[in-house]
Amino acid sequence: MTHRQLHPDSRWLLALLAALVALGPLSVDVYLPAMPTMMAALGTDIRHMHLTLSFYLTGFALFHLACGPLADRFGRKPVLIGGTVLFVLACLGCSFSTTIDQLLMFRFIQGIGACVGPTVARAVARDVFGPTRAARALSLIAMLMALAPAVAPTMGSILMLWLPWPSIFVFLAVYGAAMVVLIHLYLAESLPARQSLHPLSIARNYRELLRSPVFIIAAFVSGFVYAGLMAYLSSSSFVYIDMLGVPVQYFGFIFLTSVAGYMAGSALSARLSRSYDSERTVLVGAALTALATATMWVMAHLFPRSVSALMLPMMFYSTGMGLVLPNAMAVSLRPFPHIAGTASALMGFIQMAMSAAVTAVVGRYLVDTPAPMLNFIVFITFLALLLSVPLYRLGSATPHATNPQSTPPTTPSTKP
Repeated sequence: MTHRQLHPDSRWLLALLAALVALGPLSVDVYLPAMPTMMAALGTDIRHMHLTLSFYLTGFALFHLACGPLADRFGRKPVLIGGTVLFVLACLGCSFSTTIDQLLMFRFIQGIGACVGPTVARAVARDVFGPTRAARALSLIAMLMALAPAVAPTMGSILMLWLPWPSIFVFLAVYGAAMVVLIHLYLAESLPARQSLHPLSIARNYRELLRSPVFIIAAFVSGFVYAGLMAYLSSSSFVYIDMLGVPVQYFGFIFLTSVAGYMAGSALSARLSRSYDSERTVLVGAALTALATATMWVMAHLFPRSVSALMLPMMFYSTGMGLVLPNAMAVSLRPFPHIAGTASALMGFIQMAMSAAVTAVVGRYLVDTPAPMLNFIVFITFLALLLSVPLYRLGSATPHATNPQSTPPTTPSTKP
């Protein structure tokens, strides 16, 4: 079999990385239309159905702590292939589940396998495109990746009209298997220098990240914004289908406005990266998400039966998220080229741990009104806005924030 590895300047490399990053949102969005049906089929309740997302996000979060060091030691490619194979097996396990406990177990394993795609793909982007082009590359990847949540809920709705709910997880397994083949054939290894897996070396790398105020603040800003999206997604099928009476076949179309907003935000982020530093773009995006959630909260209370009161503000929320996520990632990875995999993993862990906690709490209180979802989203997005202010000030006070090339390279540490 011929191997035709993609050149760094190839647009197909960005497409492949975007497809890998899409493993995460696909695993969430494609089964949203099926949640009420699955709840009835498995004989469970809303709280336990929310846990299917929380367990997935918990596995996704926890394996980040191992995924990053493994990718920095053994290379990006073998970790991508191994994790994606595990993802495929877990998807098949989900499809054969007959109880909620079985589904929760396989969703946890699915999260472990799925986390390698986004985590290692971002590290590959940092390896290949360097500090100055990473923000633009990550923004373009995010824009391409937005096709996944555009297609996933609609595809899930179509599958539910013609096939039983396990077909959704079979589709995810087929997607994962295709990714394994494409990684094997077309992705070149990009690891610049191998790191040690000695516990002291790993602890030293994590300590270096945790002692960086810029890294911590950027991770929590993106974590709060992403957790807001997860709170919305985990509640959406119950809010729209059960509470507002949206037919399941139209459920997927509700997300098109959010996807359009995210793609617009990502495209704008790529354009702004030529003229503005990432910290400023994060601040603008966080302000937009806070304004959008405040508007959604007010509109939902004024028009409690309106679908548009929730759907339209989420479009602007998604636009702000498209500005925040790639630039917060670029800010976090910029000072750490020698441990980009570990940095990407720790940031992903923070994002997913926060999302898992938020979805579990929202699911506990969501019964017959979207108020718990709205209250949590407003609260955490305003926290993101508050944190983005000191991030902007730290960036303004740091010379390499606007000129990443001025940062001297850090010598890789390969000894414990």
